[in-house]
Amino acid sequence: MPRLILLALLFMLPAAATADDKALANLFREYLDSEFRRHPAFASSQGNREFDDRLDDLSAAARTADREEAKKWKAKLDAIDTTALTAAGQLDLRIWKHAIDSQLKLWELGLDPFEYDPRVLGTYLSDSVFSLLTQSTLPRERNVENAARRIEYVPKLVAAAMDKNDKTLFSKAPKILTEVAVKRNLGAIAFYEKEIFELAKENPATSVLKEPCKKAAAALKEYQTFLEKDLLPRSTGDWRIGKEAFAKKLTLELDAGYTADEVIQLAEAEAVRVEREMYYVAKQLWSKLFPGVVLPPDDEAGRRDVIAKVLDKLGDDHGKPEEIVSDAKKTVAKIKEFITAKKILTLPDPDRCQVIEMPEFQRGFSAAYLNPAPALDPKANSLYAVAPPPADWPEARRLAFQKEYNRAMLQVLTIHEAYPGHYVQLEYANRHPSLIRMVLYSGVYAEGWAVYTEQMMLDQGYGDGDLSLRLHQLKFYLRAVINAILDHKMHCTNFSDEDAMKLLVGRGFQTEGEAVGKIARAKQSSCQLSTYFIGRMAFYTLRQKVQRQRGEAFNLGKFHEEVLNQGCISVKYLPELFGVK
Repeated sequence: MPRLILLALLFMLPAAATADDKALANLFREYLDSEFRRHPAFASSQGNREFDDRLDDLSAAARTADREEAKKWKAKLDAIDTTALTAAGQLDLRIWKHAIDSQLKLWELGLDPFEYDPRVLGTYLSDSVFSLLTQSTLPRERNVENAARRIEYVPKLVAAAMDKNDKTLFSKAPKILTEVAVKRNLGAIAFYEKEIFELAKENPATSVLKEPCKKAAAALKEYQTFLEKDLLPRSTGDWRIGKEAFAKKLTLELDAGYTADEVIQLAEAEAVRVEREMYYVAKQLWSKLFPGVVLPPDDEAGRRDVIAKVLDKLGDDHGKPEEIVSDAKKTVAKIKEFITAKKILTLPDPDRCQVIEMPEFQRGFSAAYLNPAPALDPKANSLYAVAPPPADWPEARRLAFQKEYNRAMLQVLTIHEAYPGHYVQLEYANRHPSLIRMVLYSGVYAEGWAVYTEQMMLDQGYGDGDLSLRLHQLKFYLRAVINAILDHKMHCTNFSDEDAMKLLVGRGFQTEGEAVGKIARAKQSSCQLSTYFIGRMAFYTLRQKVQRQRGEAFNLGKFHEEVLNQGCISVKYLPELFGVK
């Protein structure tokens, strides 16, 4: 079945495709076949079901072989004559070459996750099994059988992770990444001891999953001891990657034509503009929320005071932690109705987006995520996962989380993650005829589109002029802008946690609990936090130029669908595809 899907996609190439375009598509299929055989977890994540019953070889020898394989493919791609390719074919080749070149350059920079990030193992130990049971469109019984066989590899991966002869594996691990791995591994143990049976709708006493899960849980408990007693004490790596590595990595990850210095300059200027707009909105809410109280002076301190107090008051309108999933589902219905009525774009039909509570072993990075249907299994479900505040948090921190993700903010979050943000955009991307664009998608495009839709929806009338909703949308966007500032300062300077708190709470108006989480996230990643701002700027600028060019003939819904129909490509290509500068 998976090979037939690949063949079908090859025949979906545009009618004008040349023989060289088809040869490029065939070459990419050959590349994927090789990657899928060597990396079953990657195959599953892309919707290829041939290797769902096994897992990767993560030994030092296998990781070395991966680097050599990438070098061979780079040489093959560099040798291709592009003159006979169509414009679409040339763009596909550029996308593929960038993906290979980026991986090689990141390795050269010493940014191999198997050397510094113990969290990466969780992708294989638990995530790869969870996805089989939640997103594969194969019959349930088949998925359970594949999961059982895949789980049998878990003890082998654990043994490889604890191999003292492997001197490079997690040798550069910073303490914070190991701490997150420790916590997530506890969630993985709970998953195999109980949660998997509920998820798979299997009887724990008789299921084919019983013995593999028992062995996996035992291995993970041994791994827990290793993480806590062995790896954590020697996790002395620096989570800061440094200014030089950051600048190089940012250029690779953004692929948007901006340098690190240009990004920080743009972000600083945009933050000032958004802060001013937030003040104008907050000032209109002041008298309603604080009747009889004189508005603070219109200076920098006074403006911040107004915004902070208004947001704090509005934050009282929040739901209960145990109802966050049901609350998110309610926002979905309201938002979808608006999108259709205002012809924002054509929504996917059927709708395969499921709102779920984020599993314990996936928490610790963000409050929500969208896990899209795999490229090669587009009829699978997409998961919009939201996380309640952890039960082990102090009551004050849990309350702060609830105030942060109040009813207004949850609507903005749903716009971003699902409609018309990530879910809708990635459903469109999965329809693109180019397998290269489907598999090698741009994170900057994805995040940029999601952030762009937040303001666009309110500009088109969502919320009927609700000033609380507008203020929270601006706050959410300011968060994206400040993400880029935080990303740069945390990795390129000696920015302390105290400095970061002042930036996030004092300037970004975030609650203390949210700020603590964002600081941890900045330490757990580099450059990804900059994608939101740069991506949004690209879409916003493109929209203005195309609208000005088309004048009265501009149709917003048509524009959105034209953008999404390009596939999830690097945003630097969008202006040339739309004929604007």
